[in-house]
Order: sequence, then C-alpha cells, then structure tokens
Amino acid sequence: MSSITNATCRRTEIRHQLVCATIANWLVIMLGMQADLPCRQKNAADHEQILFCSFNLSTLLRQDEMEWYLPIQAPDRQSLDNVELTRIGPYGLLRAARPGIPAHLHTGVDLKRPHDNYVDEPIFAATKGQVISLRDDGPYAQIIIQHTLADSTRLWTVYEHVAGIQVTLHESVEPRRPIARFMMRDELDRYGWQFDHVHFEVMRVKPKPRMPDQTRPFLHYGTYCLVCYTQADLDEKYYDPLQFLQRQWREGL
Repeated sequence: MSSITNATCRRTEIRHQLVCATIANWLVIMLGMQADLPCRQKNAADHEQILFCSFNLSTLLRQDEMEWYLPIQAPDRQSLDNVELTRIGPYGLLRAARPGIPAHLHTGVDLKRPHDNYVDEPIFAATKGQVISLRDDGPYAQIIIQHTLADSTRLWTVYEHVAGIQVTLHESVEPRRPIARFMMRDELDRYGWQFDHVHFEVMRVKPKPRMPDQTRPFLHYGTYCLVCYTQADLDEKYYDPLQFLQRQWREGL
C-alpha cells in the first residue's frame, strides 16, 4: 500500500536491525559458553545474559508483529500530520442531548475523508486482530475488532459509519488490507452528509453483548458510545484514539 511510506519502512528497518543485533549477541554468548565448557561451568552471569537477550528478542519480535496504523489512507499511516477531525469529532467532546439520547461524551474521534474520493476511499484495521461483530444496515454500519497485545492484554477497535464492508465475522485482519470504505455520494444523500467520516474508537473494556436479529445477523457486540456521561465513564472504558496511536508508535521504536 502507498500509505506505508518510507518513514514507516525506516521504523521497521530499525526494529529489524535491533532484532538481528540481539540474535548476534545471544549467539556470541552461547558460542563463548560452549567453547569455555571444558574449563568452567555456566555461571549465574551467563544465565542472566541469556535471559536478558531472550527477553529483548521476544519483545522485539512481538512489537514487530503488532504494528499500529491510522485506519485511513495517508502519506504516512504512522503520523498524525495529515489527520483532520470533523467539527464535533474530537475525543471527549460533550455531545448535546437529542430526542431519546441524553448529553454524553464523545467516545472516539471522527476522522474526515482524507481524499476527494467518493468511490472507494478505504478504511483499514488499525492493527492485526479478529472481527467479533459486524453491523451493515445503514448509516451506523459498524465493525468491531478484537486485538491481543504482547502482554496478553485485550483491547477493541471500532469503526462506524462505514460502507462496503469487506470482512466477515471471525475473520483475522491486518492493517494493510481494507476492511471497508467511506460512504459514496449516493449513500450520503440517502443517510445524511453528517456521516461523511469514520468514527474510530479504542476500547479498554470488552464491548457489551448484543442479540443478533434477522436484519443484523452478525451484530454480536455494541459499544458504550451513548452512555459515557462523565470523564470517569470515559476513562474506564476508552483510550483517546490519537494519543493511544502516538504512544504505540513511540514505544514501537
């Protein structure tokens, strides 16, 4: 994909260099120990060095597998330089009450369409994971993906107001292949141009179970997007998506 640019490739190259250096260091220790065996037994310092190198190698390899990206097409999908939010799209913004829905805090970010492409502007998974819920019945069409981090922690990303869904329930996904697209002009004419964005969430807690029906047979989970009334609610259930991504990019180096 063109959105995985030179800057991203450079980050990957640096990580691979670290992996190679760690492997080389580990081999030096092991070969040195083997050559020295007739003279002495393996001591505690050798053991600690092996454990340290093994831990570093394991951590680096897991990081390499868990690259995070923007869910939209951009010159560099590991940078916020080209990201634009809608007027009411920032995370944590107080949303006004409307009929049947109390005032609540915005649980994600609303990312603007990055290009003037109303045919097939792609939406991607932010990182590898498994689709656990799909809704494809109009303007609130939604994909929820479950991710398992290197320390076995689970979190969930949500993509809403999508169209042309290209994944199936329980499918494993990765961030270089589109999972859906932005709405086309005729869809926006039908549902409203206020949906000309993708709503993106990063959830700390498991989505709440939903009961599928005939119109939404793959809708197994829902989000907390309309029931976060206080900052404590938000902090308990969500990450700020853009801050979360920036932290992953920093730690990935």
